[in-house]
Amino acid sequence: MTAGAAMEEIHIPSSVDGSPEPALWFHPGGPDPVPLVVGLHTWSYDRFNQVEGMLPRCRERGWALLLPEFRGPNLSSNPRAQEAAGSPVAVRDIYDAVELVTGRSAVRDDARFLLGGSGGGQMALLTAAASPKSWRGVSAWVPITDLAAWHAENPEYAGHVAACCGEVPGGSGELSDRYRERSPLHYLEDLAQVNLSVHHGRHDDVVSYHHSWKLAQELEARGAEHFFFEIFDGAHDIHYDTAFTWFSNQLMKELSQAGRLTG
Repeated sequence: MTAGAAMEEIHIPSSVDGSPEPALWFHPGGPDPVPLVVGLHTWSYDRFNQVEGMLPRCRERGWALLLPEFRGPNLSSNPRAQEAAGSPVAVRDIYDAVELVTGRSAVRDDARFLLGGSGGGQMALLTAAASPKSWRGVSAWVPITDLAAWHAENPEYAGHVAACCGEVPGGSGELSDRYRERSPLHYLEDLAQVNLSVHHGRHDDVVSYHHSWKLAQELEARGAEHFFFEIFDGAHDIHYDTAFTWFSNQLMKELSQAGRLTG
């Protein structure tokens, strides 16, 4: 891998099945370790759909950017659909990619950030839950938190959800477990340990804001100390500048007192 101005395509051998999984990689160059952003693609797309939103912001900050694919789009047309959509092997793909690039490039161990929206928000939460202390900050936008509920709520995506999980929800115990393991709402104790920022548009007609609202209530009930939540005036959106500003603030803790009121 070489450092440069553009992203390069790399392939990471899966630690689960040996499959060469594609990813896009950018490093600003130089010998000094830099922060790393891991950007996760949305439900219906692949590793390329976050380049425009994330690469310019990493370039201007001198940060590294990794865009893994984790088994491809969560669509019935994907021949590996059952390995996608938040499966354990898809989560493992993300960690395999992080381990490869951090083993070969100058990246700070204490400054790894995770960012995704929609299906990528779902993956950000699942990935964070798998290793809560691996991330300096995790920013999830308009995430799906309950896959079985979303199957019932959005007919446009219901067929794709069923293809990824094998059947429509409500069947066998094994099938129920498959939906649960891909739903962040079932990893609350782990997510309560994450430095986590969740955002959802009040007028989202793709994934209801209730997905994030319920997650927020459950994490609050568990006393999560580093959980931040926003319902914003918008729809199925991700605000990149907000996410990157929050990441920057995690590296500059003194800023947390800058706007404090005194009376």
